Amino acid sequence: MKINMSHGSGGKASAELMKDIFGKYFSNDVLDKMEDAAVLEINGKVAYSTDSFVIKPVIFKGGDIGKLAICGTVNDLLMMGAEPKYITCGFILEEGLLLSELETIVESMSKMAKEAGVKIVAGDTKVIEGNGGIYINTSGIGIIPADRDISAANCEVGDKIILSGNLGEHHACILSHRMEINNNIKSDCSCLKSIPESLFNDSIKVKTMRDVTRGGLGTVLNEIAESSKCMIEISETSLPISDEVRGFCDILGLDPLYMANEGKMIIVVKDEDTEKALALIKNTPYGKNAAVIAEVKEGKKEGMVVMRTRLGGSRVVDVLYGEGLPRIC
Repeated sequence: MKINMSHGSGGKASAELMKDIFGKYFSNDVLDKMEDAAVLEINGKVAYSTDSFVIKPVIFKGGDIGKLAICGTVNDLLMMGAEPKYITCGFILEEGLLLSELETIVESMSKMAKEAGVKIVAGDTKVIEGNGGIYINTSGIGIIPADRDISAANCEVGDKIILSGNLGEHHACILSHRMEINNNIKSDCSCLKSIPESLFNDSIKVKTMRDVTRGGLGTVLNEIAESSKCMIEISETSLPISDEVRGFCDILGLDPLYMANEGKMIIVVKDEDTEKALALIKNTPYGKNAAVIAEVKEGKKEGMVVMRTRLGGSRVVDVLYGEGLPRIC
């Protein structure tokens, strides 16, 4: 068997690669939790994360690879309840890359780092033969306050799941660009710092947070259900999807549950905190379309995600199978 594009989809093939190859040799008590960022004990709790960005095109409606690199790593730290502090960045530049394009990307990174409140403190650059491409790796460190315990394993029966906004915008934006489809869909690429900050500042007991990137909402909810050994029930009518993205999906036969996002997150809270948490999220810059989309339920099969459909039936929501859209982030 050889590596194929499905191994980078964030779905089942990616999970098997992590388990059968990397997990086989790198296994330890920190890595095995498979969270968005590692939680380390270094004079208190520290979150550490690393990610590589290979998106094509490198500049798109709503952002570019530089903005994406900062947002992606910062968001991973935020999902563990951390306060992001420092970022490193490594660049692999292909021969032929325009200096003007590189400067645009670096300037974008600088702006996003300032917005996120992080410092870029170290980096590396390599130049290779190629056709003008660029790839970026970023690593980030954040401090987790002692009173925060955010984990995908924290869900309990009765908890509610809030989605911060409309699904599928990043995926639809990138695919539109590649297919030369003219529309107004922009990537949702953004730093989500204001959402957890608003919840923590108002003493909301947040149990779990995850950003909804590769593999989409369906895959992320399955990962949480498996970690918490629970069943999650989604309400199809509650899923926020813009009319333009919904129409785009209808034309191409896409399912928003499995489309990538770069500025959306889910938040799991106790039932009694739901309405207050939702109001706080809606009052942030990137949460105006937030909605309560799911509930943690008792079920005969732990680790299962089901969806109540518009017609009143139900169907199992599995992880993403196959390739999805390659080079999405």
